[in-house]
Amino acid sequence: MNPTRRALLAAALCAPALTARADEPYPSRPIRIIMPFAAGGGPDVQARQFAPKLADAIGGSVLVENRVGAAGVIAAEVAAQAAPDGYTLLNGSISQVVQKILQPQVKFDPLKFAMISLINSSPAVLVVAKDAAPKTVQELEAMVRARPGEYNFSSGGVGTSAHLAGASFCAINGLSAVHVPLRGSVEILQSLVGGLTQFAFPIAGTGVPNVKSGRLRALAVTSRHRLPALPDVPTLFEIYKKEALVQDSWDALWAPAGTPQAVIQKIFTATVKAVQDPTLKAQLEAQGAVSEASKSPEDLVAYTHAEMVKWTEIVRISKAKAD
Repeated sequence: MNPTRRALLAAALCAPALTARADEPYPSRPIRIIMPFAAGGGPDVQARQFAPKLADAIGGSVLVENRVGAAGVIAAEVAAQAAPDGYTLLNGSISQVVQKILQPQVKFDPLKFAMISLINSSPAVLVVAKDAAPKTVQELEAMVRARPGEYNFSSGGVGTSAHLAGASFCAINGLSAVHVPLRGSVEILQSLVGGLTQFAFPIAGTGVPNVKSGRLRALAVTSRHRLPALPDVPTLFEIYKKEALVQDSWDALWAPAGTPQAVIQKIFTATVKAVQDPTLKAQLEAQGAVSEASKSPEDLVAYTHAEMVKWTEIVRISKAKAD
């Protein structure tokens, strides 16, 4: 058989398989959600509570895969380079937004992902060890002010929401404290209990369970209104009346650029159904988080643009203090 006829025959034999693959229903294999943060932390726990609800709603398997490192940069770069077929999604968050602000050279752009929907949102909780001296925010402020540069606050890494909450709290109040970046939010508890750091701003999903267990004491939250999970804990906005101290973290589903719109819409529809699940709502509320979906993928695009503007200003405030 001459080479030309052999090539034509091979193409003919392959054509049905290619057509069948293009026509197969979505999803026909497991979907993975890349989680940028360590197993056991608030974002990871919430993603694993959400995943089975999404699986039920979309009619397939949904797996959570941890890709930890560089405050979310590694996970975002992996997701950005994945095949745009709907089988790799990223648990996007303000950490990726902030990292792009801090490091414009990173190999991803939050605004170039195919946006799907918000999943949940939650504030940070200002916490200290259960036996720490400060019983209120004002007492903590006075303690830090009296000994500039001698106290530490911890976070899950440079550029995380916990880092910027602590840095902006200090900057706005003219305080000097040292930031101690850890490998993940799950280490914040140990750093406080062990005395390495004196205060921290973990997200509610990490902070609230440790407050309810009695291991940490909550002094304030960064939401605009008090949390149902911690009704006796004031907001920083109540105390200082500073808009920049109202800071909510959020988790969203992003897909690689170029993912087919029909697939995006199917995931969006399933996400809306999943976040409305009463069990999921109750689980998140107990952690101080809110289960919520975007009105549309386009709405998440607009929201992410607005968050870029907001967090650029928070970064500016925080860096001004460091400088």
